[in-house]
Amino acid sequence: MARIVGGIATSHTPTISFAQDAGKQNDPVWAPIFKGYEPVQEWLAETKPDVLFYIYNDHMTSFFIDHYSHFTLGVGDEYYSADEGGGPRAIPPIKGDPALAEHIAKGLVADEFDISTFQNKGLDHGCFSPLGLLLPHENGWPLKLIPFQVGVLQFPAPTMRRCYKLGQAIRRAIQHYPEDIKVAIAGTGGLSHQVHGERCGFNNTPWDMEFMERLEKDPEGLLDMTHAELAELGGLEGAEIVMWMIMRGALSKKVETTHKAYYLPSMCAIANMVIEERSEEKPEETDAAYLKRINHQVAGVEKLDGTYPFTIGRGVKAFRLNNYLHSLVEPAHRKLFLEDPEKSFADAGLTDEEKKLVRERDWRGLIHYGVIFFMLEKLGAVVGTSNLHIYAAMRGETLEDFQKTRNAQIMYSVAGTDKGKTDWDNKEPAK
Repeated sequence: MARIVGGIATSHTPTISFAQDAGKQNDPVWAPIFKGYEPVQEWLAETKPDVLFYIYNDHMTSFFIDHYSHFTLGVGDEYYSADEGGGPRAIPPIKGDPALAEHIAKGLVADEFDISTFQNKGLDHGCFSPLGLLLPHENGWPLKLIPFQVGVLQFPAPTMRRCYKLGQAIRRAIQHYPEDIKVAIAGTGGLSHQVHGERCGFNNTPWDMEFMERLEKDPEGLLDMTHAELAELGGLEGAEIVMWMIMRGALSKKVETTHKAYYLPSMCAIANMVIEERSEEKPEETDAAYLKRINHQVAGVEKLDGTYPFTIGRGVKAFRLNNYLHSLVEPAHRKLFLEDPEKSFADAGLTDEEKKLVRERDWRGLIHYGVIFFMLEKLGAVVGTSNLHIYAAMRGETLEDFQKTRNAQIMYSVAGTDKGKTDWDNKEPAK
């Protein structure tokens, strides 16, 4: 089974990536940043984790207030540097681990954490700022990444207690993962800083030191602290330390801090820790019992003929095609598809198999491939095919035969104001 090798805590200020990208390693003002991370680099090189479960918050780059979740798990097969306004950083993308991510998602939902998931989104400085310093990457990254985005920027936000319990659930999921791999946990953000308002520039080194000490030795003593108390002590943005609590919850109760560094050059205290496990705590459940519990809700669904639950795995495998069909809601993409479908296929990088499925309107084949039905519904609206035609095709029946199985022989689709998309509607009253 998978094994947790320890935890890393780190600030994720863009100061870190700027210093690295600008070649400030030998500048006396910037050099302490690099010096402080050397033991963390050495620890990662020695322990050689296969996967880094990386807890961070996005800074309104890929996750905006139009849809903002408390907990969002990355399930994709690759992650790239986000453009935060001045172009993305010149660092290579890093591979994900969709299989482990899906397993963790099942475990968290079974433990009543209602997470959301994401893929194909860039990761901003909350992730890549320290990551680029922690690991060599010039010739590719040495491990896989599972990013976990925490919505700390909009209130109400996750509490210290909720985050600690979430970490414990993450630990359970990883420990029961049926592959022999090593996983490290990284919690990021903080330490004390505030970047907005008249209190901008606030720092509190004594509190930072106290927090790091208590994180190791008395994390449960921190659980009742409110966001207001955290803001008073560490600045409003310093309340990002809830993400350090997730990391700590994912470790055993008995741990040892084997490295700690702290430097306050300007706006944000830059700190990092290496926390190693010092006990062999075994999970309360057997592996078989845990796996049965997290798969309980869909157990038996495979016996239902012609039924294909849209799982995370299907979503990752068929993301490109689902994304292509979803983009039909955009007028420009829709226009290109209708006027020059082959160019639209090429622009989207569709495979020959995917092109054939769309070209032939193979409704049943699209479902088998991993496309969710509601993308078929959108494609139907664009090409002027009713939902009922699609339903009939999936059953391998003519429209006339399928309609005989319905109580009323009505027709409909999700088409809106585009002309000619509901010509199949003969305006006759429903029977």
